[in-house]
Amino acid sequence: MNLLLWTVLPYVVLVIVIGGTIWRYRYDRFGWTTRSSQLYEARLLRVASPLFHFGLIFVILGHVMGLLIPESWTEAIGVSETFYHWVSLVSGALAGIATLAGIVLLIYRRRTSGPVFSATTRNDKLMYVFLGGAIAFGLLATLVENGILGGYDYRQTISPWFRGIFLLRPDADLMTGVPLLFKIHILVAFGLFALFPFTRLVHAFAAPVGYPFRSAVVYRSRGAGQATRDPRRGWEPTHRP
Repeated sequence: MNLLLWTVLPYVVLVIVIGGTIWRYRYDRFGWTTRSSQLYEARLLRVASPLFHFGLIFVILGHVMGLLIPESWTEAIGVSETFYHWVSLVSGALAGIATLAGIVLLIYRRRTSGPVFSATTRNDKLMYVFLGGAIAFGLLATLVENGILGGYDYRQTISPWFRGIFLLRPDADLMTGVPLLFKIHILVAFGLFALFPFTRLVHAFAAPVGYPFRSAVVYRSRGAGQATRDPRRGWEPTHRP
């Protein structure tokens, strides 16, 4: 089971993510959208969406720092394990709480707004279960294991195991003594990644990164009587006496 969960399953999920994304792009390109429901309800969305998205950005950055950057690198620049632990605990807790609050408000909005609920598919509901579960268990692991219980140095176990996946040599033995909350968080995240290409979450791959750097759009006013072409026959303005 250890080998299946921590060596085989990650590659199965990777194949699904890559293959599913290619399939979705080829056969459902016009469905590559968030299916925005802002038209139906905007009051709650103005609060929930920024909470979720900005919280998620910091959650992702925290995972990049913790999983991809080896502990030896941070120690080499003078960052002690104690300092890193407290920074990750406080920032991770704040980002996790914001993200969880955002997803709870988004789900509440879908349940209580009739038009929004009518536009919610079974696929959406399944996606919300895994997305909310991944966020909740990640926050629990941070608060319980790294806070209440005094701290767990996941950079000694989970991080090298995770990097080993991309180096094609994952060490399943590193995951043997990992606390249960971290394991559940990882497994639920695997389920979320497997669903990723087949849900509205796929819009993350089409984020408008170049939008802030686009060329300016110039608008020019045109005074009366400065038409660029003659009006079509039958559409001449009429004047009442």
